[in-house]
Amino acid sequence: MTKTYHFIGIKGSGMSALALMLHQMGHKVQGSDVDKYYFTQRGLEQAGISILPFDEKNIQPDYEIIAGNAFRPDNNVEIAYADANGIGYKRYHEFLGGFMRDFVSLGVAGAHGKTSTTGILSHVLSNITDTSYLIGDGTGRGSANAKYFVFESDEYERHFMPYHPEYSIITNIDFDHPDYFTSLEDVFNAFNDYAKQITKGLFIYGEDEQLRRITSNVPIYYYGFKEEGNDFVAHDLLRSTSGSGFKVSFRGQELGEFQIPSFGRHNIMNATAVIGLLYTAGLDLNLVREHLKTFGGVKRRFTEKIVNETVIIDDFAHHPTEIIATLDAARQKYPNKEIVAIFQPHTFTRTIALLDEFAEALNQADSVYLAQIYGSAREVDNGDVKVEDLAEKIVKRAKVIDVDNVSPLLDHDNAVYVFMGAGDIQTYEYSFERLLSNLTSNVQ
Repeated sequence: MTKTYHFIGIKGSGMSALALMLHQMGHKVQGSDVDKYYFTQRGLEQAGISILPFDEKNIQPDYEIIAGNAFRPDNNVEIAYADANGIGYKRYHEFLGGFMRDFVSLGVAGAHGKTSTTGILSHVLSNITDTSYLIGDGTGRGSANAKYFVFESDEYERHFMPYHPEYSIITNIDFDHPDYFTSLEDVFNAFNDYAKQITKGLFIYGEDEQLRRITSNVPIYYYGFKEEGNDFVAHDLLRSTSGSGFKVSFRGQELGEFQIPSFGRHNIMNATAVIGLLYTAGLDLNLVREHLKTFGGVKRRFTEKIVNETVIIDDFAHHPTEIIATLDAARQKYPNKEIVAIFQPHTFTRTIALLDEFAEALNQADSVYLAQIYGSAREVDNGDVKVEDLAEKIVKRAKVIDVDNVSPLLDHDNAVYVFMGAGDIQTYEYSFERLLSNLTSNVQ
């Protein structure tokens, strides 16, 4: 008998992916959320999944209810109704911890790069064998007969603690989410606790000094660029304007050449982690090699479009490490263009904690524009930091732009525009696209 699942906050990236996966497995799925458009809802609408306004009538005792982490009794009528009437519900990560026990589960954790790496792993494995997966960009695929389950393992508020996957990749450890984590050591402790829950094998980026401290009860395989200290080594890199080629060796044994249609050294590392995991898990490397070539990327990670012959890149980068990686990828693909960064800081706490690091990262661009800080619902703007504080620290003296007037972006020739952020930076991007389109129509 199929269950009916109701998602409170179904437009969340993880929630929408899980909803799609359960729908594809034959279950009845519905959800509720705010009226504001979010990019994840397109997939839900295409699948015919109902998205309802928040209403206590949506809560029925015989439904399996999955609640988004942002919602509590004091800010959501459905949670309040469920609590008042003794109707049980699970948070996303609590549900997932039980769900994955029915599969050979493969997790991807890390401060940065988890969505892209989960995307690569799920693409390759699902093309080799029946695989269910959840990607943090709102993409999910479900199959009742799948042997494997690939998922993104999120460290925020230690949400990955209910997870006990057979295998996991950890891409890096960095200080982020300062609204929750108190220090880099606090972040490390969370990942170290997670590492002890892996049951078969752990794949760790070996050139991250924090990750080198990780201990686990299963074999740890290190991957990286350097031969010394790493098990899986990427070498003989060939970075071109059409993608990246590289060779991989395992403890001195050559595994062959691989190509990915992606840019930036970080994506070579992400692919190497996937190669190492699938090789260790016994998958055919020739098939891995074949399907790596066709990986098309994930949503909001170096997503490109051309408007009026102008190249626009959209990326979720919201931490200095991610900004550096995205700008490196842009330079690889467009070595002869000016790199113009348009960045929106996400949360006041992160901006305060990493102000100098943001400035240093943005200095990798040729020109920088800043959007107003996008505050989280979990915090209050006390006026302790303004986007102008960041602008002053950038060597190129970044300009602050308004979403209703992005015309200063037109002051560049032969440029590629990189819009980065986790808030509503896309509204600035769309404003710029309309401006470019209007220029075309006016010329005609």
